[in-house]
Order: sequence, then structure tokens, then C-alpha cells
Amino acid sequence: MNSLVKFVQDEFVEKKEYPQFGAGDTITVYYEIREGDKKRTQFFRGVVLQRKGSGSSETFTIRKMSGIVGVERIFPINLPALQKIEVNKRGKVRRARIFYFRDLTGRKARIKERRG
Repeated sequence: MNSLVKFVQDEFVEKKEYPQFGAGDTITVYYEIREGDKKRTQFFRGVVLQRKGSGSSETFTIRKMSGIVGVERIFPINLPALQKIEVNKRGKVRRARIFYFRDLTGRKARIKERRG
């Protein structure tokens, strides 16, 4: 049963090429929003907290600060509305999931940039 689901996902879900990114990276996600019969592109820029899952069911979580309120959004990697992903900065973190980042404020909330 499990292999059948994997086969269908690999066969029929279209794959898009995105740049490599991971936890700690600052990325911008451009996605399409439909309002009635109109379409527009909106972007969401923030720090990647985690990547979860594998294959076509993979998701990633992004956190940004909107004023003093933290906003998190979960994107499926194969979302049809996803147009492109840009990597703005590569962050140097030592974990795959940086949920401790939610509690940090001010200078403690800075992530060092990875070189190379």
C-alpha cells in the first residue's frame, strides 16, 4: 500500500526545481493568490525553521517578524501556487529544526551568515 502511494506521487505530481536551502537560511517565497477571478503574486520573506517530510509530501516552515508579532507559515514543497524561491542569506545553525528561535529577541535572534 505504501509503495503504491509513493509510486502515484512520484508519477503524477509535477516536480519543480528549487534552490537548496535549510534551517537558518533566509528565503523569499513567491506564491500566487487568487481573489475571485483575479490573480496576484505575493511574497513571504523569513527564516526557515525546519524542513519536514520527504518526496512530494515535504513541507518547510518560515518565520518572519511583522512588527512585534512573529508570523509563521508552512508551505508544501509541491504547492501549485508556488512560483519561485530565492535564497537571500545562508545561515549557520547547528540544528535541523530551530524552534528555539521563537523565544529569542533582539541581538540574540541574529543568525550568523555561512560563507562559501
